[in-house]
Amino acid sequence: MNAGIENAMEQQLLHAANVMEQQVDAEIQKMEQMDDDDFESLRRKRMDTIKKAQAQKQDWLATGHGKYYEIANEKEFFDECKKSKQVVCHFYRDSTFRCKIIDKHLAILAPKHLETKFIKINVEKCPFLVERLRIVVLPTLCIAKDGKTTDYIVGFDDLGGKDDFPTEMIEWRLGVATIINYSGDLLTPPGGKPTKKPGILGHQKKIIRGGDAGDSSDEDDW
Repeated sequence: MNAGIENAMEQQLLHAANVMEQQVDAEIQKMEQMDDDDFESLRRKRMDTIKKAQAQKQDWLATGHGKYYEIANEKEFFDECKKSKQVVCHFYRDSTFRCKIIDKHLAILAPKHLETKFIKINVEKCPFLVERLRIVVLPTLCIAKDGKTTDYIVGFDDLGGKDDFPTEMIEWRLGVATIINYSGDLLTPPGGKPTKKPGILGHQKKIIRGGDAGDSSDEDDW
């Protein structure tokens, strides 16, 4: 490496370290200047935050979050989307082997991501939904926020294109869809190379309780 470039990099690193040190010093000074009332106020705010988080958790559990389960029909689908702001619905069929692979992964993710409801529905029991949401490839995951479909995961193309993908791969893809709170790097799939963050994939956005249908895929798996 050129000596000039090396020196410039060292200067940049030194500057960054100095900035961080100054920020830490400022926070320490701020803490030192706080009196008992300030600490009590911080403690109360922290306790309020914890209480709200606990209450939110209980609300989620009461409405079916934390587990992966099957719904019986289209009416239940609409009801579930009304009760929860974030829903992942697996459209499946018993005779489609890859649907069982999706089942395995979603059963793991449901208790990990309480902020999202994970459900499944048999395509043979919801012909209206299948037609309305243009479900043509199985398995398909429909991702819905506030009663609107925002993304689809169709087949395994977004999951590495193979059957033995890890749970972390589908978790990453759901993170890209912003339907779960994902703590990893959205630009880099697990075990993969950095990639452009996908946008809204698959179908166009649709309002679940009304509105126009979007475009359909040309693929047909069933």
